[in-house]
Amino acid sequence: MKKIYIAALLLLTAGCSKELTENPRGLVGGAAALSSQAGLESALTGAYGSLMVPWTSGFTSVSQIAMTMGGDDLTTHPGSNKEEFREFDRFNVTSLNSRMTPIWLGCYKTIQSTTNIINNYTQVQDGTEATIQTIVGEASFLRALSYYWLTRLWGEVPIIPSEIYSPDFLTLTKSKPADVYKLIEEDLARAEQWVPNKKRDPGRPNKGSVKALLADVYLTEAGWPLKDQSKYAMAAAKAKEVIDHKADYSFDLYQDGFLKIFAGGTVEDVFTLFTRGQWSTYNSFYGLSTMPENEGGWSDFFPELKFFNNFPAGSRKDATFSTEFVVSGDTISWQQTTTKHPYYKKFTIQQAGDKAVYMSNNPVIMIRYAHVLLIYAEAQARSAGTPNADAYTAVNAVRQRAGLPALAANMTGADFAAAVVNERAWGFAGERSRWFVLVRLDQVAAANAGKDPADLQPAGPITQAGYWMPIPGVDALVNPNL
Repeated sequence: MKKIYIAALLLLTAGCSKELTENPRGLVGGAAALSSQAGLESALTGAYGSLMVPWTSGFTSVSQIAMTMGGDDLTTHPGSNKEEFREFDRFNVTSLNSRMTPIWLGCYKTIQSTTNIINNYTQVQDGTEATIQTIVGEASFLRALSYYWLTRLWGEVPIIPSEIYSPDFLTLTKSKPADVYKLIEEDLARAEQWVPNKKRDPGRPNKGSVKALLADVYLTEAGWPLKDQSKYAMAAAKAKEVIDHKADYSFDLYQDGFLKIFAGGTVEDVFTLFTRGQWSTYNSFYGLSTMPENEGGWSDFFPELKFFNNFPAGSRKDATFSTEFVVSGDTISWQQTTTKHPYYKKFTIQQAGDKAVYMSNNPVIMIRYAHVLLIYAEAQARSAGTPNADAYTAVNAVRQRAGLPALAANMTGADFAAAVVNERAWGFAGERSRWFVLVRLDQVAAANAGKDPADLQPAGPITQAGYWMPIPGVDALVNPNL
């Protein structure tokens, strides 16, 4: 075992330079550790791994779902021991809410490792230029992805200048979202140049993955808080590059059963954190987290009733939700469960067939090809003021797979964009997407209005101040600038 210093923000530790004991795989620090191509690869392995430590660090726990419960597609148990989950759904999150820790910790640990690579790769003397550029490109993608999640969830966050611990970290100030997005764009520009068309393995990005993330970044920048509407055209253009070259990137809509997408490994995967293979980890939000107590589950999350009732009927709705459950040999309806809610079927799909697990080897799908199609359709309509034929083709491909009719012809740009936003809500129900869409469109309060009385109600008026989470408490205590 190797003791290392976590340089970024002290990462919710109790002291100013708390030592952590960890598995040393991939955890290398400083310029001396990056004197070879193998050192770069080791640091990159650590960067991926930090996003996939169940319960602790990254995106493999239910924390990522808890933090997006402010959307209208997710809620949690009104009783039981779900107080921290309910804070997100009711917009009264405290700085000591531990459900924030895995995302905060995982993103900043990945930023530490990737900054190590980006700052020091030029000293490497062995290896090939193409391989080194690929490593740096992947590192740039991961750093951009990490800052993207951080600024969308916390708004103003510190930018870490170095992978080497410095006392100056104790006085870091928060950077404005515009500055964070500038760094994200710079990282993705580098990644787009150096990441190849073909993924080195299924758990890594290719050039199409980079373009897809950049398109989503542009779309977000066009909305709140930056409101730079010039980014709509850029989002549409970048998403169209992915669509036009999907064969080069091996992307497409998966047509052989909607639920199979969530077992991973299909053509729909644009970027996926694979929790099997070389990473030797698992995700802990498939299975018991999204099952009712009646089946032995934990009821961590499930859909709000208004969202479920408004969801268009058809094959996609049937595949998205579980509405009947077998208890002691008898079948009960969702109205008969403890919470009196349906549940998300898509997060109980297991490769081994047993949904009653809490350690699933299903991957965490971060970006799907359907995202790209809907990013293009919305961004094109908003940028041009009216949808073109390609925008209709993109959204209708998603609707056709769902068993829905094509959108009406000759829609206004505003009506078309709104229809695409609805389609994104249905197509990515429960997948952490809805919250971010509502925030960028400044529609959080509207979406939470008129909730079913059986659902949790906001603790008070919803304002833009409630869009961002509080900085985790210990970090804010150690550094008053946070």
